[in-house]
Amino acid sequence: MPEQPQHDVSRPLIPKPALKVRALLASRTVLDAIVTVMIFAVLLTLIGATAGLIFDFWGAASAFSDVVSTHTFAHGVVDGIVREVVVDVLSIFVLIELFRAFSYYLKFDRIRLWALAEVGIVFILREIFIGLYERRIDWTEILALAAFMAVLVATRIAAVHFEPRGDARA
Repeated sequence: MPEQPQHDVSRPLIPKPALKVRALLASRTVLDAIVTVMIFAVLLTLIGATAGLIFDFWGAASAFSDVVSTHTFAHGVVDGIVREVVVDVLSIFVLIELFRAFSYYLKFDRIRLWALAEVGIVFILREIFIGLYERRIDWTEILALAAFMAVLVATRIAAVHFEPRGDARA
């Protein structure tokens, strides 16, 4: 009778498929932890941006009341204050979309293409609005951003239209 190979009883043998499953579960746990930390970072940034918007709005209101009380409309002062408020509001919209994209990753265990397309669309709109408001964007840049936005909109439409069955947007 052939001799059976001896193995250490204190250390059980783990079959290779079980080892792969454990490695996948460990990597999944690490990825979930990283995404959770990113969600909290985006949430804290969103709270900070909202607080900054409130302070900017408060500063705008007090500066506007100072300008009105002295009857000297300094167009640059009012324009600068309004620009800061507009940039803050648009930045908050981008952060909200990022928060949603990370939340969908945790909920569905995969990246949702339409959510990423929405983040890109909101970011491009933010850049166009800020560039137009500050009068620092030329027509070629607007055209390029509009073409990129059209691609993102088409991607979002296709992602929603061709979404896998049983995985409808919640």
